[in-house]
Amino acid sequence: MQRLRFFISTLAVLILVSAAGLAHAVERIVPAEPGALALAVAGASPGDTLRLAPGRHDGPVVLEFEITLDGAGQALVEGSGLGSVITVTGEDVILRGLEIRGSGDAHAEVDSGIKLGRTARRALVEDNVLIENHVGIHVFGARDSIVRGNEVIGRRLHRMNSRGNGIYVWNAPGTVVEGNHIRYGRDGIFANASRDNIFRDNIMRDLRFAVHFMYTNNSEVTGNASIGNHLGFAIMFSNRVRVVGNLSLSDRDHGIMLNYANNADVSGNLVRGGTTEKCTFVYNAHRNLIVGNRFEGCEIGIHFTAGSERNVITSNAFIGNQTQVKYVGTTDVEWSHDQRGNFWSDHPAFDLNGDGIADSRFRPNDLMDHILWSQPAAGLLLGSPAVQLIRWSQASFPATLPGGVLDSYPLTRPVLIPVPAEILQIETTTRPAWLDGSDEDDDSFPDQG
Repeated sequence: MQRLRFFISTLAVLILVSAAGLAHAVERIVPAEPGALALAVAGASPGDTLRLAPGRHDGPVVLEFEITLDGAGQALVEGSGLGSVITVTGEDVILRGLEIRGSGDAHAEVDSGIKLGRTARRALVEDNVLIENHVGIHVFGARDSIVRGNEVIGRRLHRMNSRGNGIYVWNAPGTVVEGNHIRYGRDGIFANASRDNIFRDNIMRDLRFAVHFMYTNNSEVTGNASIGNHLGFAIMFSNRVRVVGNLSLSDRDHGIMLNYANNADVSGNLVRGGTTEKCTFVYNAHRNLIVGNRFEGCEIGIHFTAGSERNVITSNAFIGNQTQVKYVGTTDVEWSHDQRGNFWSDHPAFDLNGDGIADSRFRPNDLMDHILWSQPAAGLLLGSPAVQLIRWSQASFPATLPGGVLDSYPLTRPVLIPVPAEILQIETTTRPAWLDGSDEDDDSFPDQG
């Protein structure tokens, strides 16, 4: 009985302390007057909510404890052109409904519209508009933060590598970036030296890379749309990444790139080109699942090179690519799994028993392809009788074929991946910035084979 009374007394004290803390949390209206925001922050207590009146408010401002800034979509916080506009160092800070402009342009300091510092755990940044800052939102070690529903419009300097990223995540485990619209700048989402992150349902266009991973492990990139960028989804030097259900539409160079990426799940993605060089580029990447994707309308469906091994490539659709596969090797590489291969739009085959598996194997490349890749000048001979004789001989006598990709169980029906109406409208009504020559990349990641 004594223990029960002690427990009840302790619980009552905790409730009273908690209630007292809540009682001190207040809401304040911050007028749109010079210096008013800084004064309001200086006079606030942990847990307070500052509601910014419509109009312009002066930055920069630093938030060192739990506090909410809410602009209701009508308040502008404008920086001085030096440093970051809003810097967060306290835990559980909420930034909502703000328009943010006027950061500095220092690369080394990563000047940003919003910078979440290493001690800014569990920050919530939602429904803001960030315009022409060097970096839109920098999650600098702020663990378990959420960045969602924001619109980030970057700068349009002529050289893309002189711009900053839309959202930059550095060493911030547990961060979720979802439902954001990102345009212009350098990379839409750049994740570096991080892990356990989720990037989903973002729309990114007119950028260098839509999503760029460097040394980011155990993370997922799901349901995103890359439209009219130089490259869609670049997974580099990263392990155990899920790249699932994304769209790459009218991207210039590659839709998906795996560069020193291992143990990834790349499935259910649509890469639809037009002038796209490569739907997918796989370079020195091992033990990846590349399953159920649709690669359509590129110069090369998939470029597979640099000793990539033990990958499973099955149930994909290669449709209308000028070259379905570019692979140079001296041994056969089987692209099927559990007696299920891929769909090839240029494979004229029968399926007499109607099981969805073609009755003949398929090789996407022959000896002449290998010669043309290593000696481009040989293209002048494509129409010659000698070339036609070589190709006829290889078709008639398969033993003469060199090593390369072999699909022993090609499919007769392609995977279908629909494009939502909202995304389709953006793709069909806007012209990619790279088409008009208004930006220039520095070729920081040149093609390696």
